Amino acid sequence: MSDDEKPESRAAVTEPRLERLAAARWPLAAAVAALLLFWFKGAIGPWGTVLAIVFVLFAAAFAPGRRQFESLARPNEGEDVVSQEALALLSGLPEPVLILDRRGTVLAFNAEAREWLGGIRNGDPISFVLRTPEVLDAVRAAATGASATVLYSERTPVERWREAHVATARANPDAALHIVVRLRDLTEQRRSERMRADFVANASHELRTPLASLLGFIETLQGPAKNDTVAREKFLGIMRTQANRMARLIDDLLSLSRIELKAHVRPDALVDLAALAGGVADALAPLAAERGVEIVVSAPEPLFVRGDRDELIRVAENLVENGIKYGQSGKKVDVTVKSGGGREGALFVVRDYGPGVAPEHLPRLTERFYRVDVADSRDKGGTGLGLALVKHILQRHGGRLLIDSAAGDGATFTVALPAASVNEQPAAEGYKKAG
Repeated sequence: MSDDEKPESRAAVTEPRLERLAAARWPLAAAVAALLLFWFKGAIGPWGTVLAIVFVLFAAAFAPGRRQFESLARPNEGEDVVSQEALALLSGLPEPVLILDRRGTVLAFNAEAREWLGGIRNGDPISFVLRTPEVLDAVRAAATGASATVLYSERTPVERWREAHVATARANPDAALHIVVRLRDLTEQRRSERMRADFVANASHELRTPLASLLGFIETLQGPAKNDTVAREKFLGIMRTQANRMARLIDDLLSLSRIELKAHVRPDALVDLAALAGGVADALAPLAAERGVEIVVSAPEPLFVRGDRDELIRVAENLVENGIKYGQSGKKVDVTVKSGGGREGALFVVRDYGPGVAPEHLPRLTERFYRVDVADSRDKGGTGLGLALVKHILQRHGGRLLIDSAAGDGATFTVALPAASVNEQPAAEGYKKAG
């Protein structure tokens, strides 16, 4: 026996024989009783019985111990131990990382991997917690020294896109081969890419439609209707409508881009929502009169917030204009400015009495280019970006948009914003008087 043999292994080899016999006394007693029963029944002779009992005792005393069998089954167990330095580095990594042996057995992992993979345990095969065939193939290939990056998706409980980078590592040239698996969640990245692609496709489609109409009317005016005064006036009116639609769409796209660029900068100017509501109602009064809709404003006292005045006017205009256009059948739009409770202490509420919105459409109303009725929206001059603009502006202001509606019962859009603090109110009063 070598001097550097582990004490635990030495104890397993030099275990006292009598202690081992004492530990196995009940199985031995059962074996001896069975042999004596066979002798009494004449199944074996007396000498055979004696020899069998001696053999059982000898086997119990001199057979290899359990720990010796384990060491035979795992001859390189000592080589697969992960050092304390490696464990410390592993715990400091921000992404899920696992260390495996060449057979794919988990040797170590960090807290992020435990959170991601749930019931992961040291000593288990990686296939117990990570069942993607492509990843398991990469782990098997890594045992030969090959590295790979695998993209895969999981569809339960929700669709998620993930990446596994599988590589090999050795502490030194003579150390055992370890396999390192690093995991990344690409769901948000893929979702952003998909949203970007959808946005470009939708914007192109929205611009192509009025552009095709304009080109068609231009060709008609240059051809068959060249000298038709009545047709020319009619077509020019339609062309003007389509050109205005393109201008609104481009304006909304540019506004959305500007807001996204400034999303990380919180505006800090004082804005009176009560005065803003009155100004927007006056500006949209001609459109309301044209549609036969009355705008009723309730803003009994000034209510100040920190924000960008132009952007908040855009929010109010979009919501009130939508109420006029899509709630026209209700003949009235209520605009209310009031104090709220909690952190969002300033509320700007727009209520229409039109056909309302079915519940299944509510979660998607603020998506870009989403419309409940595409044809109706285009007929009313909508671009599909109005509520998306409202959402992004409010996010920049630390606020949110609440939508309450039911089919046939109108719709209520509530803008909730942080109110200016009490210490700012004297400055707000001075601002009001100065304005």
